[in-house]
Amino acid sequence: MRLDKYLKVSRIIKRRTVAKEACEGGRVSINGKVCKAGTEVKEGDIIEIKYANSALKARIINIDNHVTKENAKNMYEIILDKDNK
Repeated sequence: MRLDKYLKVSRIIKRRTVAKEACEGGRVSINGKVCKAGTEVKEGDIIEIKYANSALKARIINIDNHVTKENAKNMYEIILDKDNK
């Protein structure tokens, strides 16, 4: 599955266009490498997203094309949720 679609389906980022912009801005990396929106993700990958004042690091547990809002959190495990304030 594409990185931008995974971020949207898992609800880590609410909209796919926002996920794509984050990827194009170099703020999203997989396993330590900055990635484009079209990069394929797989189970076990570590995603890191850098925001203006915080960072999120999560491990991909499950990849599904469609999940309910309640089950979206089962797609990943948060490793680090850091506020840089």
